[in-house]
Amino acid sequence: MTAYVALLRAVNVGGRQLKMADLKRIAEELKLGSPKTFIASGNLLFTSNRSETALKSALEKAVGDHWGVTVDVLIRTAAEMAEVMNANPFGDEPGNHVAVIFLDEPPPTDALDAAKGVADERMALGAREIYVHYPNGMGRSKLRLPAAASGTARNMNTVAKLAELAKEMA
Repeated sequence: MTAYVALLRAVNVGGRQLKMADLKRIAEELKLGSPKTFIASGNLLFTSNRSETALKSALEKAVGDHWGVTVDVLIRTAAEMAEVMNANPFGDEPGNHVAVIFLDEPPPTDALDAAKGVADERMALGAREIYVHYPNGMGRSKLRLPAAASGTARNMNTVAKLAELAKEMA
């Protein structure tokens, strides 16, 4: 059994509301082991023997059927979440000022060159992530990263907690 974290994109923002109890019930209906959610932003932890691809497909379809809208789901194993946390190039900065943008594929090597609206943000590429340090907070930033359009962001405090919870399930 592998412990996984599913990160749903654009949940509970802009009027799109998905109750975490519904997300947990969907996971139970999909026969995912020990499902639990963490904060109301679309974070699901569970165990399964299925592949990342199969889990992504099943969760996207089930959540989409329930919610009536297409939802992108990004999947990481417990080990991958720990790697994301440990690879943080901005580890000396407060966790609420560092975001990880999770992607399905490795970011293009020129992804940062295409960034628009850069002020004082610092960026770095990860394995299947883009790390961004927002010195003045995400809310004030005008940064736009075309390579991140299909991804979903979590701040480093959330990533650390998800990595810890996933490790406990592993």
